[in-house]
Amino acid sequence: MATEAHCAYCFETLAASLERRQPLTLTQVEALWNKYNDGPDDAEDDDAEDDDAEDEDAEDEDEATPDNSYRPAAISRLVAPSPATSSSSSVPSTNSTSSVQSAASSATSKSSTGSSFFSFGRRAKTEEKSTPCTSEASPLFVTWNTVLGNETSLRGCIGTFAPHELDDGLRSYALTSAFGDHRFDRIKRSELASLECGVTLLTNFEDVSDPMAWEIGKHGLRISFRYNGETLGSTYLPDVAREQKWEKEDTLISLMRKAGWSGPRSQWRAVKDLEVVRYQGRQVKLRYPEWKQWRQWVEAEAGL
Repeated sequence: MATEAHCAYCFETLAASLERRQPLTLTQVEALWNKYNDGPDDAEDDDAEDDDAEDEDAEDEDEATPDNSYRPAAISRLVAPSPATSSSSSVPSTNSTSSVQSAASSATSKSSTGSSFFSFGRRAKTEEKSTPCTSEASPLFVTWNTVLGNETSLRGCIGTFAPHELDDGLRSYALTSAFGDHRFDRIKRSELASLECGVTLLTNFEDVSDPMAWEIGKHGLRISFRYNGETLGSTYLPDVAREQKWEKEDTLISLMRKAGWSGPRSQWRAVKDLEVVRYQGRQVKLRYPEWKQWRQWVEAEAGL
């Protein structure tokens, strides 16, 4: 499953490229992201546990003596940062995705997340922490959105259906979707502060004989078919149909239109060799201000 740490790693990769510096590795980002989101409350909890142990070993001490032994959690200094196939998509709106044959998809959604330095840490602490898993291989998509007020608009999205190890795959597609999406100009350094990153890891690919055998909001779709002597294809990530408020038939017809089909709407079932694959994957998003707060903490506390 995608995590906010994966999005932070994509921001780290893009910012490092634009700033001409060496990025942190995914392993470093995940470890530091977890430490940052532990927040000061965890340090207090850890100290409380230490104090309890000390009290048990010191039964003769005055129980009324106040505890002044608060110690902040130590910061591990991770060092030795380390130094792509791609496919692009074509979408009719900011929330949809398509591509040719086995290519990629894009999807965006509205999101509003604002937090202070410490409140964000405490909020994230209640969520499931990301476990470093850089050797995991997964099909993936990286989406960049521009945030203007409460609205988001697509800025770039490219991914792959071929499994990639996450360190290499996220790094590669963070840059490819930022610089290589043919629908948009390359992302510039001046745009960083307005960006939102979305990461989707894809799982559970299943061929379905019935084009309607899928659930809105749960499944993404990848289709291919023959039309005018060509094999065409397109895909939508799992959240697209729900965000667009489409019914299943609307989604399939939109997919076919984006792939290049121009037949009568009522004849979509008659296309030759229509193949439908459903898959799953939840997109996780992170906005620049949250990444920037974390990055400033990394520089100040971890020295990286």
